[in-house]
Amino acid sequence: MRFPLIVDPETVVRELDDDHLVVVDVGKLALYKQAHIPGARFLDYGHLVANRGRTHGLLPEQRHLETLFSSLGIGPETHVVACDDEGGGKAARLVWTLHCAGHKNASLLNGGLHAWLNEGFPHTPATGAAEPARFEYHDDPAPLITGDEILARIDDDQLQLLDARSLAEYNGEQRFSMRAGHIPGAIHYEWTRALDQARNLRLRDTESLLQELSSLGFDNTKEIGCYCQTHHRSSLSWVMLKHLGFTHVKGYPGSWSDWGNRSDYPAETV
Repeated sequence: MRFPLIVDPETVVRELDDDHLVVVDVGKLALYKQAHIPGARFLDYGHLVANRGRTHGLLPEQRHLETLFSSLGIGPETHVVACDDEGGGKAARLVWTLHCAGHKNASLLNGGLHAWLNEGFPHTPATGAAEPARFEYHDDPAPLITGDEILARIDDDQLQLLDARSLAEYNGEQRFSMRAGHIPGAIHYEWTRALDQARNLRLRDTESLLQELSSLGFDNTKEIGCYCQTHHRSSLSWVMLKHLGFTHVKGYPGSWSDWGNRSDYPAETV
């Protein structure tokens, strides 16, 4: 990778004129029209996910993603920097999806548009057409885990699950699927706990995050599957863990909108 998985605005601003860098803004269109990083291409988050019945946040078909990423100007030599205006969930989902498609040259902008705009980095309302590229999808199953795979390993102590939803969702007090609760054995770690509110939603420092995760029982020698309601919030958890050096990290597309709507999958409440 040309840049690390998490890249700071100070680094990106120096590289904005590089033809091999593509900044993709997955925030709100209204904000993009007012102010965005110069040269950034807008991506409607809805085009990044697929739905099937009550299950949302699935990985779209290969052909759809090839067309979408080609239209954004992402080619084999492109390094993508993803940003959003919400703390990194949508942008991280883009990074995760690119990894699933075999494109490892992708980074999350640390702090996203909160850091970029609040700290005075250059921005513009001007938009222009992206120069199309040819994106080729090379399927990589490493970043992905399915509900059936989790079910088959529900008693496997080498697989840990990170539930990135709110505590109310995890406990079963609030539900957005047929059933409430969480996957048995999952450890709760709400996605926003990783963000530093005093530093424009950048990730907290590595040492404090590692200490916190260790105290909850997360072990970087094991596989960790991240999920939320649709693998939106938990995409940031996936990026965070990868950034911290966890090597076997997977995301569950569909997440609780899949698991919680399946009567044959077990669920726990607190």
